[in-house]
Amino acid sequence: MPVRLTSYRTGAAASSARPIIPVAIPRTKRIHPALAGLPTQAKHRAVAFHAAVAPDRLTITLPVPPSINHQYATVNNRRLLSAEGRGYKSEVGHHVLVALAKSPHRETLRHTLQTNYLSLAVRFYFASPLRRDVDSGLKITQDALCEALGINDNRVLEIHLYKALDTTYPRIELALTTITR
Repeated sequence: MPVRLTSYRTGAAASSARPIIPVAIPRTKRIHPALAGLPTQAKHRAVAFHAAVAPDRLTITLPVPPSINHQYATVNNRRLLSAEGRGYKSEVGHHVLVALAKSPHRETLRHTLQTNYLSLAVRFYFASPLRRDVDSGLKITQDALCEALGINDNRVLEIHLYKALDTTYPRIELALTTITR
């Protein structure tokens, strides 16, 4: 499967980008020592990566997407995906491709997802319950997931959204399954 990697940054901006390192965060009230030196944005983006691939199902844990105000930018009176939004989509694509590469069911899953209707369940775990709407990260997450899998997101007939609180480990948990009609 060909993968296209595109950087929209040029020169010094590309080399000065701070890498985000996935770190497993224990479920405690204190900040994990590995995250202590990172800026606040990076602390919320550090996610322990978990994925399970079955012939008819993909479940994956991903970082919380940027807020809707940070997903898009206006340039010459046009709404475009911002650098932060492009970075998030790239990160999701990377995690999905890694999960597929590790699974013996990858080809069966791809074929099943491309030929059946789908159900998407998204459980958001936010650091604060009142700062984000439950649907603010749905569009970018669904687009990134479907793009990485090489499927059209119009195959998704059901969407289930849940909002929960986890101050030490903000994340989203996705389950993409097939449905019969």
